[in-house]
Amino acid sequence: MKIQQTLSALCLPILLAGCALLGGGKPRHITVYTPLTTQLDSSSAQWPQVDWQLGIAKPAAERMLDSPRIAVRPQAQQLQVYRGATWSMPATDLLETSVLRVLEDSGKAPGVARLSSGLRADYRLLLDIRRFEADYAGHDLPQATLVVSAKLLHSQSQRVVASQTFNQVVPATGTALDQVIPAFEQALSRISHDIAGWSLASGQAAQAAAAP
Repeated sequence: MKIQQTLSALCLPILLAGCALLGGGKPRHITVYTPLTTQLDSSSAQWPQVDWQLGIAKPAAERMLDSPRIAVRPQAQQLQVYRGATWSMPATDLLETSVLRVLEDSGKAPGVARLSSGLRADYRLLLDIRRFEADYAGHDLPQATLVVSAKLLHSQSQRVVASQTFNQVVPATGTALDQVIPAFEQALSRISHDIAGWSLASGQAAQAAAAP
């Protein structure tokens, strides 16, 4: 079973003028989209049960992505934003929250939290968002495209025990933003699930390799 998500869309009346399209002009209102992970993929049952704690660092990203703006790439060399709509939080926070919820809901680790919480983490998960955008890529319909580089760091030795780049591309059903957002939901769910399972498996492998 695939990760299921609930999408909450809130319309905030703001005295600006226009509609949710690309480019200039002033929107009449802003629609705020909040993709939320609500259920694990059934394959999470195969993840290892661990006895160590994991801290998730706030993901890094370039300025365009470290903001609530919803990025879209109409052509290869152009990165724009959808007008009249935002995420409920920056893409960096969306990813951090999604990965954290997947790990918490899995129940596979005794302690999982943001590093900012003060958790004494045995391992640290470092994430770098390279892409978080709707990409037309020469097609008529955009594709939600997420690319995240992940590193698992052993806190005591400060050694990177594993690293991997994760990719998810999910086609939208149309060009309207309400048709693009569900593609983002699926891509975020899948990449969060992949990162969570990889983190647990990689940390457990490092533990086993370090055992006498």
